[in-house]
Amino acid sequence: MKRMMGRTIKTLTTVKTSRQLASSIAQGLAVLLLFVASLTTATANAATTPEAEVRGAVEQAFQQLRSGNYNALYDGLPSATQKRLARERFTAALGRTRDIYELDRIGIEAVRVAGDLAVVDSIIYGRARGPLAGDGKIVARQYLVREGGRWRVTTGDRVSVAPMLAANPGFAKKYPPRQPRVYLRRDGRWVDVSNLLDTTKRRALK
Repeated sequence: MKRMMGRTIKTLTTVKTSRQLASSIAQGLAVLLLFVASLTTATANAATTPEAEVRGAVEQAFQQLRSGNYNALYDGLPSATQKRLARERFTAALGRTRDIYELDRIGIEAVRVAGDLAVVDSIIYGRARGPLAGDGKIVARQYLVREGGRWRVTTGDRVSVAPMLAANPGFAKKYPPRQPRVYLRRDGRWVDVSNLLDTTKRRALK
C-alpha cells in the first residue's frame, strides 16, 4: 500500500510539474504568436508578380525575426500598432521567446493578393527549448496591406484588421479570419496547445 501511494504521489508530482513546464512554454509561445505577424512586414522587392512580391517580403522579414533583428521589424509595423506598443516592450517580449522557442523555417501555403490587400496562409516551424524540448509549429493566416510602398501586416492587430475587413466585405467573405493554432510534437504526432495559450497570452505582456 505504501509503495502504491508512493507511486501515486510521484505520478501526481510529475503531472503537476509537466503542466507547469507546459504553461511556461505556452506563455513564451503566446508572446511569439502575438508578434508573429511582424514577420511579414518588409519592403517589397522587384518581383515579377504581386504574389511573388508578397512571398518575398514574408521570407525576407522571417529571416529578420529569426536572427533577432527586432528593431527592423518594429520599424515596419503599422503606425497604429506603434502608437499602442512601445519599441522597448516589443523587442523585450520577442527577446524573451529566444530562451523558450527557436525559429527554424517558414512554409508558405498560399498567397492571395487583391489590389493593396493580401492574405498569406503559413506554417512557422521551430523547436521548444527546456525540459519539454521538441518540434513545434504555428499555423496562421496573416493579412497584409500595402502602404507607402511596403507590405504591412495586420495579423494580431484587431484594431487594424476589423476596419480593413469591414471596408472590403468581398475580400473578408472570401478570406475570413482564422484563429492561429500552435502545435508541439509529442510521441510522433502534433498536439494542439492553442487552448492553453488562450489562458496565458493575456498575461504574457503584463
